[in-house]
Amino acid sequence: MSVLGALPFMKPLHHVRSPVPQGRRHTLPASEFRSLSPEDAISVFEIEREAFISVSGECPLHLDEVRHFLTLCPELSLGWFEGGRLVAFIIGSLWDQERLTMDALTLHKPHGATVHIHVLAVHRTFRQQGKGSILMWRYLQYLRCLPYVRRAVLMCEDFLVPFYQKSGFKALGPAEITVGPLNFIEMFYPVRGHAFMRRNSGC
Repeated sequence: MSVLGALPFMKPLHHVRSPVPQGRRHTLPASEFRSLSPEDAISVFEIEREAFISVSGECPLHLDEVRHFLTLCPELSLGWFEGGRLVAFIIGSLWDQERLTMDALTLHKPHGATVHIHVLAVHRTFRQQGKGSILMWRYLQYLRCLPYVRRAVLMCEDFLVPFYQKSGFKALGPAEITVGPLNFIEMFYPVRGHAFMRRNSGC
């Protein structure tokens, strides 16, 4: 169901090369953005586990759930690779209600118009470099190229609210979902102006 290869908008994102001194040749691009596949699941989970277990003790997605979403809707994921190594990623799925419920943690609703962003994580050696913000910006730009998407939603802990606000998300209030002792704020991003954005971004 992947549509990334068919969208001209994504082509400039596929290979973003850094300057290479003359005489040096690389077999892998310095920087690459692409959708993820089930084959990436272990790399994804290793980054996620380290990022979240150390902070909250809980992973948004377990390994089988990562594989589940990367099989059902790989086009709603985006990975950032440096020299062929995954350094940051986002995984999303479609949802068909105004607010998130427990079912949104495990279900992909193919006819939904809302993208539920399950997780954004950056490898520990690449943090504090702005990669999370850059990846989220690229992801939201990409969502504008999908005609069926109307909004994006996510839930996060209080201390992450300012980060997502800087990306344009607005708080909806406390999420209905709790995970163990953790409570979350639900946030949304309006994906609008589809026809205009497609005309002006190459979609």
